Amino acid sequence: MNKLALQWFDEAYQCLVTQGLSHWLQTLPAQLAAWDKQGQHGEFDKWCRLIEKLPDLPAQDVCIKDGVRIGEATNISEHQHKQIEGLLRQFMPWRKGPFDIYGMHLDTEWRSDWKWDRVVEHISSLKDRKVLDVGCGSGYHLWRMLGEDARCVIGIDPTELFLIQFQAIKHFIGPRPVHYLPLGIEQMQPLQAFDTVFSMGVLYHRKDPMQFLEQLKLQLRRGGELVLETLVVEGDTSTVFMPTDRYAQMRNVWFLPSVAALTLWLERVGFKNVRLADVSVTSTQEQRATPWMQGQSLADFLDPEDPTKTIEGYAAPQRAVLIATRK
Repeated sequence: MNKLALQWFDEAYQCLVTQGLSHWLQTLPAQLAAWDKQGQHGEFDKWCRLIEKLPDLPAQDVCIKDGVRIGEATNISEHQHKQIEGLLRQFMPWRKGPFDIYGMHLDTEWRSDWKWDRVVEHISSLKDRKVLDVGCGSGYHLWRMLGEDARCVIGIDPTELFLIQFQAIKHFIGPRPVHYLPLGIEQMQPLQAFDTVFSMGVLYHRKDPMQFLEQLKLQLRRGGELVLETLVVEGDTSTVFMPTDRYAQMRNVWFLPSVAALTLWLERVGFKNVRLADVSVTSTQEQRATPWMQGQSLADFLDPEDPTKTIEGYAAPQRAVLIATRK
């Protein structure tokens, strides 16, 4: 296993032991060994070497309460600023953020801070809670969860570039009880240990949404809270939309339920107190191309004559946040 990745995972193991999650170690080391054996992205070792080239700077002026900001431009030299920017650009595209690092604004495709602002006022306090984020992307929300005084935060996502992006940011923030593991939910044993589980932007990518909701439930202790964000459509308890091929140019979109149908799904798999926290149409200000994500983005996937529709003619993306309690 890559030496740097091994160090990251060893730190995660230590955290699990101290946070009452040691039973995860019955399966996790073998799963990460299998992840290593199957081989990583062809650039993975290169990315790790680039992380090791990031300048070692004291973790100072770190703010994760109302954003993710690290240091001030005046804390580093012009050479260090160029070095940091040049290295972080090697990890493009950056999709979830934004991050401010020593005066450099890393403007990601998604304004993930907007989504967090819509969510955080509706959830239970995260203070002293053990939190899992399923499909955490580059980990932006992991830092915001810690900023709400979570006891420990674990993110899982199988995308290796996201792992690298998370570790690049953590390099500057310094040691914290926040860890990223390159796993999918289907690899998770039923830990039944987390106080809060987040899953934002994953459900519609699953061929079996009921199984996915069951898997999320089994990571929560009884009475724990699920925060679920996903694409939805208008309709009643029987309304579920499945695109014939692509949706907003995404191939891997399967089921888009109405809020009422999703509420019923959650209740059927063992949740109670299901409540709607937010419904909003995704705007081209919230998801867009930037100098840090230069490919196509939402504006390219909407009908140029009618932005209320995708280019396939479906209703434009609308997202809902539902919160529920495990029975």
